[in-house]
Amino acid sequence: MYATVTNAENRLVPDLGREQFSIEDNGKRQELTLFANDIQPITLVMLLDRSGSMLANFELVAKAAESFVDQMLPQDKARIGSFSNRIQIDPRDFTSDHEQLHQILQTELQEEGPTPLWNAINVGITALLHVQGRRVILVFTDGVDMPGNMSNMNSSLKDVMKRAEEEDVMVYAIGLAGQNGPTAHGGGFGGHPGGFGGGMPGRGGFGGRGGYGGRGGYGGGGHGGGSFDDHPDDGLPKIAAATGGGYFELTRTADLASTFKAVADELHHQYALGFTPQNLDGKMHQLAVKVAAPGMTVRARRSYLAKKIYTGA
Repeated sequence: MYATVTNAENRLVPDLGREQFSIEDNGKRQELTLFANDIQPITLVMLLDRSGSMLANFELVAKAAESFVDQMLPQDKARIGSFSNRIQIDPRDFTSDHEQLHQILQTELQEEGPTPLWNAINVGITALLHVQGRRVILVFTDGVDMPGNMSNMNSSLKDVMKRAEEEDVMVYAIGLAGQNGPTAHGGGFGGHPGGFGGGMPGRGGFGGRGGYGGRGGYGGGGHGGGSFDDHPDDGLPKIAAATGGGYFELTRTADLASTFKAVADELHHQYALGFTPQNLDGKMHQLAVKVAAPGMTVRARRSYLAKKIYTGA
């Protein structure tokens, strides 16, 4: 598993020693058999919302996404996706070629349409299934899940959260909220706006406002000039927290580029931790990662599927 540690000022702490960490599996302390705090390669699917409400900011979002690509190291690989009338991910294979990824962001993203948020994350998980190592989805949206169809095959938050946990896919999310709406939660790390992890205060329930209907069609009449009047989907901080990722909620489009860079910086400063499970019972196990150093907060995945890995023998 991969863990992020921040201090009381929400700044990254990348230099702790092995003895500072402990892991519990269903409440039982485990021997730490793997520890690394060097830079680990990333394989990532970036998913960008192309809903009608984002039309005025398409170019700005694409430029911000290029900021993430610019931070990718030679061993990092990515594919770029957009979701609107369909879910499209390019190129065919994961690549480290910055120029190719920039070209996709400049020329291959879709026109405006609905917001099939959970369908898109589900497709992103599928794209990562045969990848080894750290598997990450980075999704950007300003809205709630609104697939724009009446199909009973649409994915739900519950569906994709379960699948991400079982397949060990880490989800990061950047949500764009309204300057005049409710205050964005959290303080972010390293001076970056937004908060992480554990859901929004005062918003109970699983899945929140997701699902088709409920809010009267996608787009909401369109927002302009970088000002938005609502929060992104309530499920985003939930799936980020469950999978050990991070959630940034912004109220200004001016913060987009710095936030994409901040995600890359965090991914390059995580700890790799591991233990050998004693009970491969095919069930989901609860995980707890703790840090002994005072004033530190650790984020890591909260569960794993204790299954045997078959090699064909």
